[in-house]
Amino acid sequence: MARETRVPKALTAVPAPIRWLALPVALTCAVVVLVGSWGSGDRDVEVPQPSGKAADYCRALAAALPQVLLGHARKDPSPASPYVAVWDSSPRTVMRCGIDRPEELNGPHAKDLSPTVDDLTWWSQKRDDGSYRLVATMRAAYVEVISPPGVYGSPLDPAAALTPLVKANIPG
Repeated sequence: MARETRVPKALTAVPAPIRWLALPVALTCAVVVLVGSWGSGDRDVEVPQPSGKAADYCRALAAALPQVLLGHARKDPSPASPYVAVWDSSPRTVMRCGIDRPEELNGPHAKDLSPTVDDLTWWSQKRDDGSYRLVATMRAAYVEVISPPGVYGSPLDPAAALTPLVKANIPG
């Protein structure tokens, strides 16, 4: 006994070949959207453009950076830059070297919490999304670390882990 296939009334007005292709086309579109959303997502990371000695220091720091930071694998943006490092922590941890001096350091935010780790001062700023922006100050090049919310025990953890490398490669 054959089972009768019923086509919804709304689809009976559509020619049969189009009805047959509707599901495969819809599934293909869904797969394309999903795969596209799995991209690196690092296109929104602004790459600094340091010059002179600051660029040299940042390249030296980039060569010394770990492939794993506090248990999170390094996943650099594409195209790669010696001035940006990314560790996949969903949300990710981003380090940028050679940024301009933050304008906030000239205003009332200059008095925000600035913890010191092994004699390196990290100016910190809590951002609207709950992440922290930490900037190594008093160095020949400014280094910024974005510490995502809820990934580490303390928002200072990634900056603290990078402190020895910043001190070794960027003079004060």
